[in-house]
Amino acid sequence: MIRCVLFDFGGVIAEEGFRRALEAAARRHGLDPEELPRQAMDAVYESGFVVGRGGEADFWRVLQEKMPFPETFEAFRDEVMRGFVVRPEMLELVDELSASGKTVAILSDQTHWLDELDRRDGIYRHFDRVFNSYYLGKGKRDISLFRDVLEELGCRPSEAMFVDDSEDHVMRARSEGLHAIHCERPASCIAAVRNAVKGE
Repeated sequence: MIRCVLFDFGGVIAEEGFRRALEAAARRHGLDPEELPRQAMDAVYESGFVVGRGGEADFWRVLQEKMPFPETFEAFRDEVMRGFVVRPEMLELVDELSASGKTVAILSDQTHWLDELDRRDGIYRHFDRVFNSYYLGKGKRDISLFRDVLEELGCRPSEAMFVDDSEDHVMRARSEGLHAIHCERPASCIAAVRNAVKGE
C-alpha cells in the first residue's frame, strides 16, 4: 500500500523555470541549449548552492567559468522565477491524494528560491512536508537522501512513490525500493500516479 507520495517541484508541480531560462539564454547567445543546462546543473552542485553551502554569486561564478554568456545574474534570476509556473492540475492531484489519506511531500533539489515561490504562489499549504536540498545539505544525486526522507516520514520504501522529471533521479529512487514515476507531461504523469495508487 502506498502511504507517502513525494513530488519534485520544477518539471512536476511547476514548469521547469531553471531549465527554460537556460535554454532561452543558450538560444540568445548561440550556445548549445542542451549543454548549457547540463553545465548549470553541475554548477549548482559544484558551487554548493543547491545544498546550502554556497550562494547565488558562487553558482553564477562557477557557471560563467564553465560556459560564459553575457547576461547579468539579476536578469537571469528574474527569468528563472517567471518560468516556474505552477501547474494547477498537479496541485489538484496533490490535494486529491491528501484527501484520500496519503502523506504528500515535496522533495526537490531547490534553493531558497522555493520559499520565494511559495510566498508568491502559496505552494506549501498543499503539502504535509517540504524537503528542500538547500536546507537538508544533501541533494538527489546522493542516494542516501531517499532513506533520510522516508525515515523522517516513517514510511518504508515499498510504501512510497516518487515523481520526478529527471530519469536519473527516478532510477536512484527505484534502486532504493521506491515506486517511481518519470514525469514527462502533466496529463500522462497524473494518469500514471492515479493508476499506481489504484493498483495498490
